[in-house]
Amino acid sequence: MERIPCMEAVVKVLESEGVDTVFGIPGAAILPLYSAMQHSGIKHITVRHEEGGTHAADGWARVTGNVGVSIGTSGPAGTNMITGLYTAMADSIPIICITGQAARDKLHTEAFQAVDIVEIAKPVTKWAVQLKEPAQAPWVFREAFRIARSGRPGPVLIDLPIDVQRGECYYDAELDGPLPVEVPEPRPEPVRAALEMLLTAERPLILAGGGVVIADADKELRRLAEHLQIPVQVTLMGKGAFPEDHPLFAGMAGIQTQQRWGNAAFLESDLVLAVGARFGDRHTGDLDTYRRGRRFIHVDIEPTQIGKVFEPELGIVGHARTTLAALHEQAAQIAPARGSWAWPERVAELRDTLPRRDDFDAVPIKPPRVFRELNEFYGPDTTFVTAIGLYQIWSGQFQRTQLPHRYLVCGQAGPLGWEVPAAIGVKAAYPEREVVAVAGDYSFQFLMEEVAVAAQYRIPFVIVLVNNEYLGLIRQAELPYDMNYAVDLHYAENGVDHVKLMEAFGCPARRVTDPESIQPALRWASEESARVQLPVMVEVMVEREANAAMGQSLDAIKEFEPVPELSPAVFETG
Repeated sequence: MERIPCMEAVVKVLESEGVDTVFGIPGAAILPLYSAMQHSGIKHITVRHEEGGTHAADGWARVTGNVGVSIGTSGPAGTNMITGLYTAMADSIPIICITGQAARDKLHTEAFQAVDIVEIAKPVTKWAVQLKEPAQAPWVFREAFRIARSGRPGPVLIDLPIDVQRGECYYDAELDGPLPVEVPEPRPEPVRAALEMLLTAERPLILAGGGVVIADADKELRRLAEHLQIPVQVTLMGKGAFPEDHPLFAGMAGIQTQQRWGNAAFLESDLVLAVGARFGDRHTGDLDTYRRGRRFIHVDIEPTQIGKVFEPELGIVGHARTTLAALHEQAAQIAPARGSWAWPERVAELRDTLPRRDDFDAVPIKPPRVFRELNEFYGPDTTFVTAIGLYQIWSGQFQRTQLPHRYLVCGQAGPLGWEVPAAIGVKAAYPEREVVAVAGDYSFQFLMEEVAVAAQYRIPFVIVLVNNEYLGLIRQAELPYDMNYAVDLHYAENGVDHVKLMEAFGCPARRVTDPESIQPALRWASEESARVQLPVMVEVMVEREANAAMGQSLDAIKEFEPVPELSPAVFETG
């Protein structure tokens, strides 16, 4: 067997694992890997900040289902990656971050840019490891891909000391290949018990979480729901797992990203089959209210997730796709396909009688109108990318999604600035897709330098900037404290002109101030982005003090009706 530079072996492993694009920034401590990569078929996209690189790898992973890769050098490169690692860990996204490192014999001497990135990264990764010997290189990377994909997916960090990178190892790519990843099937006994609970319940719901999307289990979910005629709700991470125009769609419940009728349907249910959902606090609200009057079946691929937030009446360990398939198979054997019955009809009644308005004609523009126009203009195959803030909440409340992997959101960690680099990752994976990044003005400014990346590599997508000139979510959270402190971002004087900023990057942009101009601007942006092969921005100036209906303290807001709440407490967190 031939001895080759160990970084060449690593590159061959990356290629065989299906990695065709990586995002990173070269530096002195990672150059042996870059030297090996330059002769490969892997495309490298040079980002402007290592956090941006992790978010781009994250976006790439969410739409491909494969493991995204981000690369940086030593020291600050690794610490800059921590937010991206945390985001991927929180949302169960498989990425691998690769960092350079000082030589092994210098690590204890406080050498230049030497930091113990492995210990720093451990709380936000499934595995953080430093390569100790050149001979371990291909096998550590194989294991990294296996761990990132296995069970509940997540991130891995591999730290590469410069002297190890320069070493050699025995390696033959023809004798090597990806390690197997187990897809656990549920035991038949709990599946049968779950089915009996579903059949005897009077008002059952299926709750589809992000695990259904990750597992590509949308077809199995739909077959089960249609056979038993059970309404389906989704969590924020589960948007797209079930088409929102389906008669059995029962909305979203929660204290922020929810529909009024979704909350009402949930509160009337008596049994919830939750598949691939974590029961996050923004979904559940007050647990006593959330649990009262209903039983729960919790399906998750990760055994320790079951019972973490509260104890369900039945727990099932299994992959979302195999478990939903097993439920449908047993249902088909013991129960004929159910026809129309009272509970789905009740959910449909709630959907028809408890909608939120989105047809406002007022100027300044009310935010729900923005999402109405997005729904009307873009087709179901458009991929939307959005992050955190009031615009995420409005998006969850108003935006419709019909297909999996078409609505990407950093749901749990919620890092500002995620949208643009994530959109770059999506478009790099699927150049033919229409991609729209919906951002807030403050979030955009966190990583706006990544627009330069999209411009350099001719990566076209549309940025819809919802601008209320405030830290809107924090301002709303301050209302119970009777304060309006440190949240003003007014741009009238000495502020950021986002249109001019985009033009400075060489990218077209327009500003919209009235609702009738939104859709023409979207049409222009879509056509212009395709024509010039660049990101194009539509900045929509919305009502400056617009609030999102998400708590009892907000019931009096005139443009929204009171919301059935899952939490009796006033919303207090940003």
